[in-house]
Amino acid sequence: MKFFENGDTKVFALGGLGEVGKNMYCVMHNNEIIIMDAGVTFPAGELMGIDYVIPDFTFLKKNESKIKALFITHGHEDHIGGIPFLLQSVNIPVIYAPNQAVGLIKRKLDDKNIRFKNIMVLTEDIKVKFKSMEVEFFKTTHSIPDSHGICVHTPNGTIVSTGDFKFDLTPIGPMASLHKMAEIGKKGVTLLLSDSTNALNDGFSLSESKVDEALSDIISRHQSRIIIATFASNIYRLKHIVETCARTGRKIATFGRSMENNIDISIQGGYINNKEVFISPEEANKLPPEKVCLLCTGSQGEPLAALSRIANGNHRQIKLQPDDVVIFSSSTIPGNALSVSRTINKLYLKGVDVYTNTSLSDIHTSGHGSSEELKLMIRLINPKYFMPFHGEYRMLKKHADIAIECDIPKENTFVLANGEVLSMNKGHVKKMGYIQAGDVYVDGNRIGDVSNAVMKDRKVMASDGIVIVIANLDTNNNELLGKINITTRGFVLVNDNTELLKQLEEQAKKAINSKLKKPINYTDIKNEVISTLTPFIYDKTGRKPIILPVIMNVKKDIKVES
Repeated sequence: MKFFENGDTKVFALGGLGEVGKNMYCVMHNNEIIIMDAGVTFPAGELMGIDYVIPDFTFLKKNESKIKALFITHGHEDHIGGIPFLLQSVNIPVIYAPNQAVGLIKRKLDDKNIRFKNIMVLTEDIKVKFKSMEVEFFKTTHSIPDSHGICVHTPNGTIVSTGDFKFDLTPIGPMASLHKMAEIGKKGVTLLLSDSTNALNDGFSLSESKVDEALSDIISRHQSRIIIATFASNIYRLKHIVETCARTGRKIATFGRSMENNIDISIQGGYINNKEVFISPEEANKLPPEKVCLLCTGSQGEPLAALSRIANGNHRQIKLQPDDVVIFSSSTIPGNALSVSRTINKLYLKGVDVYTNTSLSDIHTSGHGSSEELKLMIRLINPKYFMPFHGEYRMLKKHADIAIECDIPKENTFVLANGEVLSMNKGHVKKMGYIQAGDVYVDGNRIGDVSNAVMKDRKVMASDGIVIVIANLDTNNNELLGKINITTRGFVLVNDNTELLKQLEEQAKKAINSKLKKPINYTDIKNEVISTLTPFIYDKTGRKPIILPVIMNVKKDIKVES
């Protein structure tokens, strides 16, 4: 693409625009590319059988000789989850990541049996220099330790990417580097890329210390067993739960692989102390209720998560007790409201007390800044141009409006889609061109092999089922052998629809006989079965199942009498 070779600095997203998650942003100048974050999203319900959705790496693969480094802002899945898939597709020379994220990345690569040793720990005190670009960092506040924003100095101007952030003046962890943000802004920033996740929320987000107070109050005044469901990646929340339990004499048993991994890495990194507080589920069952806290996954009502299995009564280690107290220290992610409500109702039916985040109980706060915090970031960085990122379109649009309120001219704001390119030349920014970007589906160990046709078939099978037509042909004598067998899955109940199945057998028999001529063409026979049964089934049932003809070639034994 010639417009990449004109000396301008290019900025584009392979993921994270028009969506929450799958963050991946690139800065390119001549023969150098730096990548910021490599995340995943988790599939919506209609993506049946899909484990992850990752960015399309085609552009990076074609230009991998230009890639200088991957920089990670923090250790959440929507920023690091795509790294194993990226490393399998593209040669990445080095990864720079904050300390907590390094631990999570290494665990993730070990799980995938991927060997990659060139991972460097970044702090806000280091600078990384390339031929035409220099990268520095500044600390931000988020729900996971070691979150950073990234500042990229290029020959055409300075680009700042906030990563995920909020402003918390009484945080559980370290303060954000407000002075460094202001210093970067004072030196001059051409383009700001800023987190839009909570752009629709007014005011300031609640301080994590207020959540600490609310949780401590609930834990301290109950003499029952406490069960807490929260995001396993919210390390600061986990940290003050651990400290509260240590102070009130409770022991903690953890449930859920992601919870156990995050606790383990946080203990190793020194973010969580009081290692002696943790016990096994077996030990927890032997202690008095007032001495126990169960920390588990499942705050979003995930069917296989620990809390859901506890609520259903089929967890092999933990059974609910009537005086248990269950705390949902989380917000409900859009799309999960029904499953969360279902889990809460099951808990109430078991007779336990349930706390959720309401105006009367501040037991959760977001790690993303609300509108006033977004304004503060814009004022500190003071950019000439503005590009909202990490958000659905409505969030990006609202964030652009906020930037305009903060005196950035409307024509200097860019609400883009993945793949659209900004071109920066001597302090001026404009839209220019488009590169390949989109969703790639990960299904088990297969990356990108699941086509739209496959997804369409899965949806049809889920809604209308499948009809399998099995027929044996004698190719020597050009005739059907025996009875046609109709098997269905997810279509109709066999015992209640014997007459319909007999009719399908007859229709299939007519279709096959109409195509029995030499030489036998199996494709023609299968197509005839499908084209005959499809309208017949729709007329009888109003459904369009997938029809799968299986034609077996069976040769009759020919006996020759002497």
